[in-house]
Amino acid sequence: MWELHDDRWTHSRLVCAAGLRALAASALAASAPGADSGRAARWEALADRIVADTAADSLHPTGRWQRTPTDRAVDAALLLPAVRGALPADDPRTTATLRAVRTDLVQDHYVYRFRHDRRPLEDAEGAFLLCGFVMALAEHQRGKLVEAVRWYERNRAACGPAGLDAEEFDVAQRQLRGNLPQAFVHALLLEAAVRLAEPS
Repeated sequence: MWELHDDRWTHSRLVCAAGLRALAASALAASAPGADSGRAARWEALADRIVADTAADSLHPTGRWQRTPTDRAVDAALLLPAVRGALPADDPRTTATLRAVRTDLVQDHYVYRFRHDRRPLEDAEGAFLLCGFVMALAEHQRGKLVEAVRWYERNRAACGPAGLDAEEFDVAQRQLRGNLPQAFVHALLLEAAVRLAEPS
């Protein structure tokens, strides 16, 4: 989602595992009964290896994912791999990461990407609306529909008069910040709207 410098970013590695799992599921669904499922099994095995390798160098001592092998900070991008299927919603690493994001990066039901430095979150940048919709998807995945809708509605309401979302929302001043309109925010808004309408 954002790679600020050259490193082995945890969220990117885990999203690759999610992609491999999606390919494997698609291959199995498309195969005729009795067809060779070897390719799907190889993709699943590779996904397992990526998750294991990532856990070996990017698991924080508290049990949550950290940004990179050398950066122990929490990052809202770390919510996305589980939403995309890299890990189950009830995996202890997933739940620990969700808890850490809620504790460290949330203000008034808006989510910041990460902590830039020791300043208050809102002094560095606005809350990222994309992250609020990812949080809604994460809560929905856990079966917490009321909480998912709360996240969705809070972040959906942060749009401008034309109903368009910016990249960021200034929580203190209640105004849009950053690029407007921002396509990836609208994509996650629409995805969250569809998923939240489905049973969890």
